[in-house]
Amino acid sequence: MRWALTAAGLFVVGGIAQLAGAPPWLYWALYLACYATGGWEPGWAGLKALRDKTLDVDLLMVVAAVGAAAIGQVFDGALLIVIFATSGALEALATKRTEDSVRGLLDLAPETATRITGTGEEVVDTAVLDVGDVLIIRPGERIGGDGTVLDGASEVDQATITGEPLPADKRPSDEVFAGTVNGTGTLRVRVTRPAADTVIARIVAMVTEASASKAKTQLFIERIEQRYSVGMVIATVALFVIPLLSGADLQSTLLRAMTFMIVASPCALVLSTMPPLLSAIANAGRHGVLVKSAVVLEKLSTITYVAFDKTGTLTEGSPQLTQIRRASGVAIDESELLALAAAVERPSEHPLARAIVSAARQAGLTLDSVENFASTPGHGVRAHVGDTLVEVGKPTLLPADHAVALDLVGELEQTGHTAVVIRVNGIVTGVLGLTDRVREGAADTVAGLISLTGARPVLLTGDNPRAAAALAAHVGITDVRAGLLPQDKVDAVRELEANGAKVMLVGDGINDAPAMAAATIGAAMGRAGSDLALDTADAIITRDDLSTIPAVIALARRARRLVIANLTIAATFIVVLVAWDLFGHLPLPLGVAGHEGSTILVGLNGLRLLREAAWPTMKGPVRRADTRSPRFVSQTL
Repeated sequence: MRWALTAAGLFVVGGIAQLAGAPPWLYWALYLACYATGGWEPGWAGLKALRDKTLDVDLLMVVAAVGAAAIGQVFDGALLIVIFATSGALEALATKRTEDSVRGLLDLAPETATRITGTGEEVVDTAVLDVGDVLIIRPGERIGGDGTVLDGASEVDQATITGEPLPADKRPSDEVFAGTVNGTGTLRVRVTRPAADTVIARIVAMVTEASASKAKTQLFIERIEQRYSVGMVIATVALFVIPLLSGADLQSTLLRAMTFMIVASPCALVLSTMPPLLSAIANAGRHGVLVKSAVVLEKLSTITYVAFDKTGTLTEGSPQLTQIRRASGVAIDESELLALAAAVERPSEHPLARAIVSAARQAGLTLDSVENFASTPGHGVRAHVGDTLVEVGKPTLLPADHAVALDLVGELEQTGHTAVVIRVNGIVTGVLGLTDRVREGAADTVAGLISLTGARPVLLTGDNPRAAAALAAHVGITDVRAGLLPQDKVDAVRELEANGAKVMLVGDGINDAPAMAAATIGAAMGRAGSDLALDTADAIITRDDLSTIPAVIALARRARRLVIANLTIAATFIVVLVAWDLFGHLPLPLGVAGHEGSTILVGLNGLRLLREAAWPTMKGPVRRADTRSPRFVSQTL
């Protein structure tokens, strides 16, 4: 990157000096310094490829740049050097960022764990844990290995693995994963997988493997570089050697060969591809989509199928209070009921507690202080508000004979809500319904993708089937695959691609990263996305606006059409100029003018995608989500 930046700086300064009428030796020196700083690395790479009996475009570009300088066209050669040096540096930078992020993922798992021995406890490195070891996991600790709960009860935040927004209840015989965070209870866990085979370790391996396989993808123009490079070199040598053997003079023969190299050099072909793609990337960036490379944009144009994660992608990733249902015969109104629940939940760090407290504050309610606060993992919390005992927790707080309340809880859960029961002095007084809020425009985005690709998107989520089905029905998705671990998402993506689909996976969490890497295109939600997801993704939705997904696919398709048109124009110019030089007498100035003219023409044509009008807009009005703010709905039990 430093060499590429230096080369670009020297090129700009040289161009300014040339336009300002500086002495030729000055801007020539600057351009030649640009050659050296930007050209040594691709030139060296080209020589190493030549040693392996492969001729790539890097070496060809350096030779063409040197040839241009040899006949006085030093500016053209320097421009070519800057283009290739910059593209190579950006590719290397992207690769390094992904590698660094993958290494950082390993930090999720703790370095040590507390193992139970025959004589007590010992702290050991997690790397030496073996199947059958028994660990004690205290409140707030990260779990040191994949295993099964032997004893204890707690709530474990395993969003890094499953993507679920709420902690999962863990009791004896339940599975836990390395790197997840224990809640307020204490667990004894028997290790079931060695350290090298934990889910976190497999995520690292999957991301690395899938990223390496995707790195082989190249731009269309690069896929034909080998044959073009060989053909151009052979033709240039033949055009120089054969006339010399026939008795032609050296100067005219060299001039003819250099003219051929200039008019046949792929500058116009290179600019046929890059300006449309880079212009589209810039336009997408202005509208909230960061496309990481021209290769990514080209692949975006081929997408035929889109898969979504749920939590943090189609939803905002945090629970919101949307329903308050009172029990029959209670004198407490909705506001008082919410105030009591929020007062008791305020000392708790549970995500549901935060949502309830937040809703009370948004409603402007005053929260009383509490005494004798207690939290029972897997059940809920209790405390005294003055002389009143208030309990807030799971439906297990309901008496078995409270059939109406149980029916209400079932209704809420069937619609994707999480039900929270409130008891005052042992009497059920109400039920709260909380749900993850659907992102604005999610349903319109799904409709737009169906219209664009002809295929209905699929939902791949680690969340529970009921919540996934409710969300899918709301946004118009019929193919729902729930309860998936990271490997399951990878398998789902590969299954789709095995059937010929070009898949775009849209997600936000660490658990989505392997599937992003395996998909044709991985897109991450920028605001809530994990570091690994952002670095693994090929594109980032920086403003978390789902409507930009179909828009950027449509823009990529337009860029691809423009690339094809530019390639046709550039190839026509090259064929005409080369034929003129081979079968007639093409004056060097005219050859340079034709070459530069074609380069400018395709460059300007590609820049049309910079216009604001080039960004596609979704047809029809965008429907606003109906959960923009909490809805307090009162219904008698």
